[in-house]
Amino acid sequence: MASKIVSFTLNGRETEVMVKPLTTLQTVLREGLDQTATKTGCKQGGCGSCTVLLNGEPVLSCLLPAEDVAGQNVTTLEGITPVEGLHPLQAAFFDNFAVQCGYCSPGMIMVSKALLDRNPNPSREEIVHALTGNLCRCTGYEPIIKAVEDAAERLKGAHNGR
Repeated sequence: MASKIVSFTLNGRETEVMVKPLTTLQTVLREGLDQTATKTGCKQGGCGSCTVLLNGEPVLSCLLPAEDVAGQNVTTLEGITPVEGLHPLQAAFFDNFAVQCGYCSPGMIMVSKALLDRNPNPSREEIVHALTGNLCRCTGYEPIIKAVEDAAERLKGAHNGR
């Protein structure tokens, strides 16, 4: 099969890439578009380190053929990071010691962003459920859960300050 051009929106910008059949979105993001926050972990969909948002929903980019994102909106960690400073989720992860080696952090943050976008006041159980499928081998899950709870409060404060 021949390569083809795939057009999609990446972090708010129209993007076109030439892809070979069955090339994963993860490969395109990391190797073709320099979006290296999307990590390469297990390459089998079991760790969550490659999680990005597709039309606002978390997906495992290591399993998703890049051709399948044609015409859609992809958001990576780079896309939520302000030019100056950190997104409230990133700041909460930092302040709550929810980052050690950092390998799982982009996926954890993207899953958490999707959760908070659709539910700005999640219960602990909803946070735990949202994080299911994202593995952390360093930090443990308690600081990550606390970081998401903290980010929810920060985001509420940001919305109330408008």
